[in-house]
This record gives sequence, structure tokens and C-alpha cells, in this order.
Amino acid sequence: MKKILLPTDFSDNAWNAMVYALEFFKDEKCEFHILHTYTPTFYRVDYMMGGPTYSAIPDMGVEVAQAGLDKTLVDIKLKFKNSKHRFKTLSAFNTLTDELMELSERKDFDLIVMGTQGATGAREIFLGTHTVHVLRKSRIPVLVIPTGYAFEKIKSILFPSDYAMPFTKDELQLLIDMAQMHKAHLKVLNVKDDYDLTEGQKVNKKSVEAIFKTLQPTFEQVKGKLMPNAIHEYIEQNNTSLLAMMNRKHSIIDRLLVKPNIDSIGYHTKIPFLALPQTLVKPKQ
Repeated sequence: MKKILLPTDFSDNAWNAMVYALEFFKDEKCEFHILHTYTPTFYRVDYMMGGPTYSAIPDMGVEVAQAGLDKTLVDIKLKFKNSKHRFKTLSAFNTLTDELMELSERKDFDLIVMGTQGATGAREIFLGTHTVHVLRKSRIPVLVIPTGYAFEKIKSILFPSDYAMPFTKDELQLLIDMAQMHKAHLKVLNVKDDYDLTEGQKVNKKSVEAIFKTLQPTFEQVKGKLMPNAIHEYIEQNNTSLLAMMNRKHSIIDRLLVKPNIDSIGYHTKIPFLALPQTLVKPKQ
């Protein structure tokens, strides 16, 4: 059974991401944890000592959070009757990013599903602040759903790679599972300038071919175009359902996140994308 975290600020965008997750995993046994985080508008001494549980003064934030979670749970159960799905609610006096990181490490979650923007997010920005922070720090996969995107049958998944680093099957297992779950066609895209792959890149490509062998993926290469514009153009021209990217230091997604203004390079994802974290290898004793 997959354990999936669904952060919510009770906005339409957060609800939309939840709906997508429920549809995406409708045929899978899942335990969904709906999370809301909050902080008071000002910090009292008792909060500094350990949060609202240490305070004798009632906190409206706790009551609002619980009421919102209760309503969300009722709405889900009314609209999505699925015996394969179980739900739990969580509220926390914490920042969203810190709470997600603590929960993912403590409870061994398989995935975080969240929207790109909060209730006050500007529509022209590629990712909301919370989403960027989560993507930068998360040690588990994050599935990001664009504002207003309605679930559609997953027919094609795009996985861009520069083959600069080797992959492990563990890093790509969730992507494999998703493709098999929806019987989707996986396309591996390499964006290059006017030169061939190095010997090291060829070795890493062979590794990717072996890992994805059961999916029978298509391997494609685009030359003479700038990344990430080439990825955006490919998505537009090839009816792609999901974009999956490896979230490593100096990777494609890392270069996207550090740009001060994504709009300036013309990259706007209109489809959901999955950020896969690098496997943390423990040093030998």
C-alpha cells in the first residue's frame, strides 16, 4: 500500500491536486495523509516554548485547521467512494517545507502530491514558493500539479536526461510503477548541442535502457536547441501526459529551480511533473 502526502492550504489549487492524486491512483491501494500547516500571526512566549500544546490560551489556528481538514475529508468521501483508499488528517504548527521533510523521514512516505501555487500565487510564476522549497529539499518523489489541470488518461510520459550521471533502479522505480500502472508509453529525451554523446554518457544511456527495458521506451534526441525550451516544445508537439525529471544537483530540474524568473526563458509546464530525488548512498563503515 502506497503512503501519499497531500498538503493543503484549503485553496482550490490544493483541492485540484488532491483530486488528481485520487484519480491517478484510483486502482491502487493507498493511504492518503492530508496535511495542513499553520503558524500564528504573531509569536507568543508559550509558542516559543513548544507550540500550541504548551499554551493555556486557545489558538484559533488549531480550530481553523481542524475544521478545514474535517471538511476536506467529508468532501472527499462524498465525491470519491473508493474502498482501496484510506485517509488520515494531520495538522501541524510548522512551516510546510519543514513539516513535509520531517514527516517524509519519520513515516516513510512514498510520494508528495501538491499544486504549483497557493491561494495567493501569481499565475505567471512557474512554481509557487512552497513548491520550490519542497522540491529543493525533499528526499522522496514529488508530483506537482499545475493550477486548474484536470486528470486525463496517462498515455505518454516524458523523461529528459543528459546522461551525465548514472541512475539506479531504486531512483526510477516509482516512474516505472506509474508507467506500468497506466500502461503509458515512456519517452526518454536527450537535448544536445551539435556534438555526440561522450563515452561516459553512452554508458549511462545503456544503464537507463536496461532499467527501463520492461517498458519498451522510445529514446529520442533533439540537437541544436536550448534546454529547457526544447523540452517545452516537445511536450507541446507530442501530447505528453506527464513530465518526469531527476532532481539532482546540477540536473535539468535544478537549473530550472535556480532561475530567478522562469518566465524569462519561456518555460511554463502545462502538465503534471514528477521530481525524482537522488538516492542517498550511506557511506561504508
